[in-house]
Amino acid sequence: MKDYTVFAVANWFLNKQAVSPKKLQKLTYYAQAWANALYNKNMINDSEFEAWAHGPVSPALYEKYRGWGWQDITKNEENTIDDPETIDLLESVWLTYGDKSANELEALTHQEIPWRNARGDLADGESSNQEISEEDMKNYYKSIYVGD
Repeated sequence: MKDYTVFAVANWFLNKQAVSPKKLQKLTYYAQAWANALYNKNMINDSEFEAWAHGPVSPALYEKYRGWGWQDITKNEENTIDDPETIDLLESVWLTYGDKSANELEALTHQEIPWRNARGDLADGESSNQEISEEDMKNYYKSIYVGD
């Protein structure tokens, strides 16, 4: 599996359909989390995910799309991901999470150990820039993996 920028992974999802910035954040997070669990490596090579109040967020991705607010980001045709292993993983993430709303994905991440561990004792809605542990991602998602 090759590694890519957070923007390349985001563009892969935006090639599928227009989505809100919040949903795009969660999809890219799940791509990173499942790469850690299944391949023991990061798919995204230039950004970490932080445990923000509304779930996992890449600050770089947030900065790029913050102007979209709650509106869907336009679908695009840009795609630089070309290796089959990465595409298979992204397709699996899309099939698993792509039909869920941004709010459903937020609620799901709030139930999961990696985000909860990074949040610690913070109150709901309290801001944080604590990074989500790659080890927590790997261990948690590997523990819930049921195989093909």
